[in-house]
Amino acid sequence: MTTDRSRRQFCTTAAAATAWTTLGRLPGVETAALAAGAASRLKLGVASYSMREFSLDRALEMAKTLGVTRMTFKDVHVPRTDSPETTRALRAKIEAAGITIMGGGTITIPNDPAKIKKEFEYARNAGFPLIFVDPDPAALDTVEQMAKEYDIKVAIHNHGPENKHWPRPQDGYAAVKSRDKRLGLCIDVGHTLRTGTDPVQACRECRDRLYDMHVKDLAVKTDKDSQVAVGRGVIDFPALFRTLTEIGYQGQVGLEYEINAKDPLPGMIESMAYMRGVLAAMTT
Repeated sequence: MTTDRSRRQFCTTAAAATAWTTLGRLPGVETAALAAGAASRLKLGVASYSMREFSLDRALEMAKTLGVTRMTFKDVHVPRTDSPETTRALRAKIEAAGITIMGGGTITIPNDPAKIKKEFEYARNAGFPLIFVDPDPAALDTVEQMAKEYDIKVAIHNHGPENKHWPRPQDGYAAVKSRDKRLGLCIDVGHTLRTGTDPVQACRECRDRLYDMHVKDLAVKTDKDSQVAVGRGVIDFPALFRTLTEIGYQGQVGLEYEINAKDPLPGMIESMAYMRGVLAAMTT
């Protein structure tokens, strides 16, 4: 959790990063280029669920405004009900927009081999190298088999105290640590905090199976409805980013901005600016 000292330490740099983002929205100035040096250590990206009220085309425009070139995709933008041909066409559109597809989900996985295979077919057509999932524990044998067959990573997404199977990252870790290396975790730092678990410590404990990350911030550590722009809440992002760098984390640090669904871009811009500011301070 953030201390007053650590927050003050990064306040100035975050403000500068906000200026970068503002400049990047002006003609002839590329936000991504301006932020490239600061973001080189960690792969900042965005979960398309943040733009769930908007079309795929608009979501890709928002990503460009944010200077983001990495994304994971929710099925509101790459529907799981589409034909394989349509799914492949959407993949081509995303890639043509300059976006690297980092994965997709969250997908609820039942203990049904036929349905599980269908989800992996979808992931392959969508170009997902990884899917983050909420699986029935009884389905893990089949999930492991499919992960091997399709060579697609599977990351259990923890969903906080309301989730009976995977409230904390450590719960998912216990289930996958002895399985094939393609099985791992997507740590959601907000849901992690709400269980009374330190997200920084969770990343350290689960580092060898940490494949994806959803970041958000909370004003009150136990209140799921208290989400705020990243940097305005109680999560210690400087400590989190230092830890991710130290453990050699290779996955996406994906902003999942769940508030203000009808107008998320201002809060997303502020959140990305703060994260870039933290990274800039780490590189100086």
